[in-house]
Amino acid sequence: MAADDGSGAELMRALLAAAALFACAFSAPAFAQAPSAAERSQALELYRHVVGLDTSVEGKKNPEMAAYLAARFRAAGFAEEDIHIINVADTAGLLVRYRGDGSGGRPILLLAHMDVVPAHRSDWERDPFTFIEEGGFFFGRGSLDNKAGLIHIAATLLTLRGEGFTPTRDLILWFSGDEETTGATTTALLNEHRALIGDAEFALNSDAGGGALTQNNQPIRYGLQTAEKTFASFTFTARNPGGHSSAPRADNAIYELADALTRLRAFQFPLMWNDTTLAMLRQSAEGVAGPQAEAMRRFAANPQDRRAQQNVAQIADLSSTLRTTCVATLLSGGHAENALPQSAVATVNCRIFPGVAVAEVEAELRAIAGEGVEVAPFGPSSASDASPLRADIVQAVTRAVHAHAPGVGVTPMMSAGATDGLYFRAAGIPTYGVGGVFIRGSDAFAHGLNERVPVERFYNGLTHWRVLLTEIAGPR
Repeated sequence: MAADDGSGAELMRALLAAAALFACAFSAPAFAQAPSAAERSQALELYRHVVGLDTSVEGKKNPEMAAYLAARFRAAGFAEEDIHIINVADTAGLLVRYRGDGSGGRPILLLAHMDVVPAHRSDWERDPFTFIEEGGFFFGRGSLDNKAGLIHIAATLLTLRGEGFTPTRDLILWFSGDEETTGATTTALLNEHRALIGDAEFALNSDAGGGALTQNNQPIRYGLQTAEKTFASFTFTARNPGGHSSAPRADNAIYELADALTRLRAFQFPLMWNDTTLAMLRQSAEGVAGPQAEAMRRFAANPQDRRAQQNVAQIADLSSTLRTTCVATLLSGGHAENALPQSAVATVNCRIFPGVAVAEVEAELRAIAGEGVEVAPFGPSSASDASPLRADIVQAVTRAVHAHAPGVGVTPMMSAGATDGLYFRAAGIPTYGVGGVFIRGSDAFAHGLNERVPVERFYNGLTHWRVLLTEIAGPR
């Protein structure tokens, strides 16, 4: 999107202005009441159970978790024909359709994932698969990524169903079973079971977006994720006839590979931008001082300004966010200490800016590697565009956030990592990260040790999702 003509930025300003005016005019959403004791109890019961299941690639309890949740939806009155478990190898995904009256438009997808990254008792202060409340936090592997968001969706749908709520459009829950690894369950849904989601208009993803807290636990900002980098890996391979190490030769597979990686290290893809990243820079500059803030504002105002590009490129985090990046991650070579290497191989992992095709990245890598080094795709890859900014979604998310964090600004954002959202965007379904948890950066241990979620922020997530879903799919 480097050829942006500025009209997208004007649209973004208009959308944010409209959302801000709307939020001020309607500061008390109709469904903004705090969750009742019964709602909190139900959510806690579900949360405790699913965190206790080792749904990592090692524990393999995803099918058990899918069956447990499916049983809860059946008990709540969801028809058997609207509950589907999709088994893939030793994992599973769960789909549940909450039928609406159709007056509000096409279906909406609600996304979360059941799997977690591995965690070992010897590394943690507490058993990672025993749900523990301590010191104002809920602890456990997956308590943040992504079982909090999963329970927010599941508990909200169960509560709304129990209250007799009829949405104006179908709400389709999709809980994948391998977001942290291969994404095979979501791939199977989109390629083999697409009829189950029909012509879904967009997806709301609990595994992205969310709020930040100050060190004294005050909400300061909320990120609405509308884009994320995608990924692809490649191998660089140098080959050589080899020979005895006592007779070195000018051409050497390890040296040739090292030369190619040195060129890769020095190379930078061009800076790019879209409506989301420009809005993110404008908003983020408000919380930064000095030359860094000025660089962000200047780039956001005119990303084609060469001086602004140079200044933003000096900010490490922004430089990697605003361009495709490729980096060597694995290395092997040679076959004996007294033999010249017959081959040397490096794995290069790329994080690709939305809208850039994998083939474009591969072509650039071939040019960098040169004729003597082979470049080949390694493993699955993906590419997708950013989701368009929509006034109705900005508006609904703003109201949901203000229901439990009044006055906090909502900023569109792009993630450097990837979620299941990349598969849905690639399939033509715009996806928005709208997670309901606010957390301090110092407490965010997703994928790390002693993963946790603040107790009250977990319960606030129930308010967040109730407001969000009744705004998007409730009667006016």
